[in-house]
Amino acid sequence: MTTYTASLDSFKAILLLSATPPLAGSYLGGRIFAPYVGAAGPSTSRPYILPLDRRRAGRRCTCVGFLSRGRSMEALKRSVIASDLGAGGEVCRSRPPLRARSEEELLSYVRKEVENGRLSSDIAHGLEELYHNYRKAVVQSGLPEADEIIHSNMTVAFDRILMDIESPFIFGPHHKAIREPFDYYMFGQNYIRPLLDFKKSYIGNISLFSEIEQHLQQGHNIILFSNHQTEADPAIIALLLERTNPRIAESMVFVAGDRVVTDPLCKPFSMGRNLLCVYSKNHLFDDPELVDLKKKANTRSLKELAVLFKSGSQIIWIAPSGGRDRPDPETGEWFPAPFDASSLDNMRRLAEHSGVPGHFYPLALLCYDVMPPPAQVTKEIGEQRKLSHHGVGLSISTEINFNEVTAHCESKDEVKGAFSMALHNAVTEQYNILKSAIYELQGLNASDSKVSLSQP
Repeated sequence: MTTYTASLDSFKAILLLSATPPLAGSYLGGRIFAPYVGAAGPSTSRPYILPLDRRRAGRRCTCVGFLSRGRSMEALKRSVIASDLGAGGEVCRSRPPLRARSEEELLSYVRKEVENGRLSSDIAHGLEELYHNYRKAVVQSGLPEADEIIHSNMTVAFDRILMDIESPFIFGPHHKAIREPFDYYMFGQNYIRPLLDFKKSYIGNISLFSEIEQHLQQGHNIILFSNHQTEADPAIIALLLERTNPRIAESMVFVAGDRVVTDPLCKPFSMGRNLLCVYSKNHLFDDPELVDLKKKANTRSLKELAVLFKSGSQIIWIAPSGGRDRPDPETGEWFPAPFDASSLDNMRRLAEHSGVPGHFYPLALLCYDVMPPPAQVTKEIGEQRKLSHHGVGLSISTEINFNEVTAHCESKDEVKGAFSMALHNAVTEQYNILKSAIYELQGLNASDSKVSLSQP
């Protein structure tokens, strides 16, 4: 059994999500429209920082009002400290639910909040941009009830976003999806659902998810090493699996970067996911004054992950690349970003050290057209999002046996490299099959001896 030391140096390469919900539901007059049956959603705009005291305190609600674009370094430090201490927030409502009868009324409400000094103009701009992009994408779907879907889903989304800005929710190191009294999981599911063209979507090796369910029932742990394409990845995975493997979709824990738990337009969608919150290596050093605090917060998250592994029956999703895939700047072609070998090795060692059997599966995602990331990684939180209605793909490969793929290795570095290469090659092979099915219009005929395609 390989031992594992819980230090930040061994964890800082573990990043991800970048990013990680039943039928129509209601909450205080806000109806979520579900034309078919979706998850973490889009976000844009600048961050706010919540003033917090430094004491350790389970879950609490602190109503601080709408925060402007400007914020002090001290406030930022408090937010990071809250993460380090494991502080969690409660969802509280100090304003009546948002009710709007039309698009004009909904957008007018946002503008009035700016005029009254209760909402910053940059967040308001992000909300309006999100509305128009969502409208365009849903109309593109051709659904006969598109107008009702847009109005219902965007009203609930605006309500939840504005409520959180007024009474910010703080994510602890290990966040469990909030399912009541408001079901944030289903809120996200139903929001993303109309963006997916299910008739042009594919799943590779669906039977392996039943194999995974058997492992989980036996108390084993599952680690999915995946590429990462959009903030909506958790929703897309769940939507593709909701008919055949809903328990996997709802119990999956996503290793999530700090962006999706701090961006005001993204937070409500993240609240509906099981998350292990970390500061990714892509943004760990954005602010030199906060590096040490972020490292401490990551160390705490590592300890939470160790506890999860020891408890067994966990399914963890992680993107070893540390962020979303980006297209080749010269060709424009999309491909799975390289995996960080140290990140993979650290996850493997941590899983082995738990004493609970663990299984490593390569997972491929192809969904960038639904919500493509910006071309470059930026320090600023907030980005322009262009949404579209499109077919997506998910494929899982057979389990990777660590001992088999590293049997020929003579050094630790060779071991890390061989394990990483085996996983990344498997993801890339599956990704190419999905690309042939969706973009080369081969459909189910794109299947080969390793990947058997079906439709959700």
